[in-house]
Amino acid sequence: MSRNIIAILRGVLPQDAVAICEEILAAGIDRIEVPLNSPEPFDSIARIVDAMGDRALIGAGTVLSVADVDKVNAAGGRLIVSPDCNPEVIAHTKALGLQSYPGVMTPTECFAALRAGADGLKFFPGDMIGPVGLKAVRAVLPKGTEAYAVGGANPSNFKEWVAAGATGFGIGSAIFKPGDTPAEVRAKADAIVTAYDEALA
Repeated sequence: MSRNIIAILRGVLPQDAVAICEEILAAGIDRIEVPLNSPEPFDSIARIVDAMGDRALIGAGTVLSVADVDKVNAAGGRLIVSPDCNPEVIAHTKALGLQSYPGVMTPTECFAALRAGADGLKFFPGDMIGPVGLKAVRAVLPKGTEAYAVGGANPSNFKEWVAAGATGFGIGSAIFKPGDTPAEVRAKADAIVTAYDEALA
């Protein structure tokens, strides 16, 4: 079962990446991003893709430029997540056949992203937008638009977000913080999957 959860491994080290991702995948989360402001992110992405690229959707977060998209693609990543809505980055991502999830807050940004070809929208920062804000924007979005809540979404409020129209979540520190062991990440990932499944039941 593939869940609409993207695990965000900000700060992960290349030598630790595969062991951590194996635990995340075993817990039932098969979408993983390494933010580009992590140490040697392209090395981490390449190692993860080599180990499990056939079993999971791997890519990068904090992707801000067309050049970054090319580097992620060269490392084997298939997922491009950004904190902002940059039509050039979205269009280039789609031209390479990769998946695009740009960051948005306003209806203007949402529609600009969709017109540029985005696969879905990353509502960020989620704790500023909140379920109330998402619900209001959701009313004008095309039916079927994927809406990921990122930043402020966690197991304690998944149900609230889903009720407001969220179709997925990007989870950062609630699943991984630098220094976490694979076992610690697995315990957090298990709790996230349980809460997600209950919220969507």
